[in-house]
Amino acid sequence: MRANTKKFYSGCVLCYHSCGIEVEVADGKLTSVKGQSSHPLNKGYLCPKGRATIDHIYHPSRLRHPLKKDGTGFKPISWDQALDEIAAKLMDIKEKYGPEALGFFCGSVGVENFEMVALTHRFRAAYGSPNYFSVESICYRMRIRCRQITFGKYPVEELDSNLYILWGHNPNESDFPLRLAITKNLRRGAKIVVIDPKRIKLADKAEMYLKIRPGTDGALALALMHVIINEKLYDKAFIDRWTLGFDQLVPHVQPYTPEWAEKITWIPADDIRKLARLFATTKGAAIYQGTCTQDQQANGTQTNRAIAILQTIVGGINVPGGWVLSPRLALKNIFLPTNGGGHPLGTDKYPLFYELRGRTSPYGIVSMVPENIPDKLKGFMVLGGNPVVTMPDANAFKAAFKRLPLLVVYEQFMTDTTALADYILPATSYLEGWSIAYNYNVCHCLPYLMIREQAIEPVGESRSVLDLYKGLCERMNMRDVFYWPSEKELVKDLLQPCELDFDHLHQKQPQGDYYQEKVYETEDGMWRTPSGKIEIYSQDLADVGFDPLPTYTEPQKSPQGKRWEELGEKYPLILSTGQRDLFYTASQMHHIDGLRKYRPAPVAEMSPATAADYHIREGQPVYVETDRGQARMNARVDDRVADGVILVPHGWQGEGNCNLLTDCRAESREPIMGYPTWKSQLCTLKPVEEDR
Repeated sequence: MRANTKKFYSGCVLCYHSCGIEVEVADGKLTSVKGQSSHPLNKGYLCPKGRATIDHIYHPSRLRHPLKKDGTGFKPISWDQALDEIAAKLMDIKEKYGPEALGFFCGSVGVENFEMVALTHRFRAAYGSPNYFSVESICYRMRIRCRQITFGKYPVEELDSNLYILWGHNPNESDFPLRLAITKNLRRGAKIVVIDPKRIKLADKAEMYLKIRPGTDGALALALMHVIINEKLYDKAFIDRWTLGFDQLVPHVQPYTPEWAEKITWIPADDIRKLARLFATTKGAAIYQGTCTQDQQANGTQTNRAIAILQTIVGGINVPGGWVLSPRLALKNIFLPTNGGGHPLGTDKYPLFYELRGRTSPYGIVSMVPENIPDKLKGFMVLGGNPVVTMPDANAFKAAFKRLPLLVVYEQFMTDTTALADYILPATSYLEGWSIAYNYNVCHCLPYLMIREQAIEPVGESRSVLDLYKGLCERMNMRDVFYWPSEKELVKDLLQPCELDFDHLHQKQPQGDYYQEKVYETEDGMWRTPSGKIEIYSQDLADVGFDPLPTYTEPQKSPQGKRWEELGEKYPLILSTGQRDLFYTASQMHHIDGLRKYRPAPVAEMSPATAADYHIREGQPVYVETDRGQARMNARVDDRVADGVILVPHGWQGEGNCNLLTDCRAESREPIMGYPTWKSQLCTLKPVEEDR
């Protein structure tokens, strides 16, 4: 290392895993980014996105100056002009329409960028608006909420297990640290089961591969319960001591036989029995759900509940290799009470998403945004997100954002969302400021903590989100709201309640440290439910008019759904959107040439039989079409994909955007928490005209 080179430890923010990295800086510029060998999550390895960090940060198309839309496009302006004009417009909206007319959207939710989320909530509350939206109301939050309903807390799958049930989860493409752990544990005898409409590569090493019809996971979960209960494979001692409602569950699951599920899921009844026996008799087994596979379904809440109950009745809670309560990190709460404005948009329709036993979540229902612009929402601030691409029904979002009197986007690159903005503000990257990498316990059951130290100066005129809000507050008579002089001081303040203070993490352990140890035991008072037990029977669900025990609801747009007669002839194929890609995170990183050479275009995956039925050849441009729109993709013909199923990725901009195909209208939302039903729809294929 040269004399003028400095070394930093940090946590990557290019996806939610926050893998540890080692950074070298020479003469103020990044020269090296590699995996941190001492980090317990990634152990020195990095995925392609992490390895492309330098190209990402110094990319020539990165936004370097504030921009304002005029009659001919966007023109550069100063930060002072941008903040002056935005602050004046925000005050005008508040005066004319009330503070609730302003909405906020964060694409990097708390697990990726805690400071962005926390500071946005602080500004939102000081302004007086309740309307904060994020990817949390279409992804992952439902799973957390369902486990909170069941356990009172959020138990998490560990990295190490004796049996990995990969249920709609493909670690090779979406969970780099889990893939490393599986590879290691297979060598010591761990086993895998894959449940997926595509035979992913890990299925080649699996004990079982179950080809499931998209959207029917809840039926499989109920049938597995049926077998475990009727063959008395459950953990009676654990159930008797720690659960409530098992006696009601026993008669409830009797209709849900493996034969019943086979007709729905495509999975043979004997395979369902085999999986139930394997799961129930393997100590240290765990179900690993896809990030939002089970959430984004017509039956989402009940499916998540069923999976939580499955893990419970085999005694797979707080045991090594199962679901474990990871010690919660203590950080200072810098949220403020909302000064007026009422509840977030849509929470009256989906109350459990918002409130559980007096504890509220500050999220509105993002699927409802288009229908409420501009009647209820007159202004919108988007930070670190691209909702026109990543939210359902892109056409509806695009049309709605065009009607907004004010759209401000804080971003690093031009996107389909910035194209609609009135003001674009250049954002710093995670290596250009201070922050906390803390989410390991939420995602991988690792009570581990790091500080991300500022390694380089901001590129161009980009500013931190703290500087953005401080600048607005100075112009809106709210100077005292953001009292921290710098991001470094903010991080120090956030860490005050933590077992590891700032100096320990900055000076003694810059590579990170464990703030507590996990304890594998269950004790009285652990389950923060009304009964103090794991609630198989949920009074919370009953109180809002839904089944207190898991049930199955068929997707409306499916071969067995209510709308098949209306749509089936025109759209006979099953569409599942949101396939993950190791080279990209949603709409991020698509500008990196070194990544695009591996995945240059979005693909519609289909089986050879499906391709033959539609006269489609490998690589041919096709339109995937639904009752909501069409998207252009290249055909990928793969015998690993189930016949009659089309799998498409998310995150591509322009005409390759899969959310041109999806639906955010009320009739298409999951009924309990309002999620879009992305995992099972109906579609057809059409060759692109020029290739006919």
